[in-house]
Amino acid sequence: MKRFFTLIFFLTYSLSSNAHMDHYNKFNKIEMEILRDGEVIGYNYYFFKRDGSKTTVTNQIKFIVKLFGATIFEIEGYGEEKYINNKLISFNSKTLQNNKKKYVNLEFDKEIDKFNIQGSSYNGVASTSNIIGNWWNHRILQSKSQISPVSGSIKEQVVNFIGKEKIELYGTTYEVDHFKLTSKDMSLPKDKRLNFDIWFDKKNSLILKVTYSRLGNWEYRVKNFQ
Repeated sequence: MKRFFTLIFFLTYSLSSNAHMDHYNKFNKIEMEILRDGEVIGYNYYFFKRDGSKTTVTNQIKFIVKLFGATIFEIEGYGEEKYINNKLISFNSKTLQNNKKKYVNLEFDKEIDKFNIQGSSYNGVASTSNIIGNWWNHRILQSKSQISPVSGSIKEQVVNFIGKEKIELYGTTYEVDHFKLTSKDMSLPKDKRLNFDIWFDKKNSLILKVTYSRLGNWEYRVKNFQ
């Protein structure tokens, strides 16, 4: 019976997925704080710009992990997604991870109806059913695979609906849907495996919180949206 209701939920939930960009017309900015073991260590900001049928989403991320005053892990990156009539036509990012340069240059090739990807971890084509793995886009909860916004690698995933919950963020209580997103191939090394808990506010079409464990307990949570 639980499986039946989960199936009904996803069928209902996915009916509007083709028009998902319309859900973000009210947003100009989404600000997320990044925490590790309860301490704020950085931010992940998304900015929305519209021009007729075109939408551009830019992403800025930066965080620093320190141990005994010494920096042990650091990321600073910038990305840009471009959509026309709700379809992704390009994505470009540059990331500096512990002084190592990573990148993604993705273009939609209409002749073959696929994405061409040139990335620091993957070069080749990919199906347009893939989603860029950024937390602003709730379609990540509907996709069977995602493209890393840092390196361009493609990761197959499984998303399970856990249940409805209430969470409080910065003094506001939200009714949310709790999901578990994991790698389809769980034999992957732990540092390559997807394993996220995600809390989605359906009313605002917004992922409010993401948690995972990897060398500490991490949390991305929306502090402000406008």
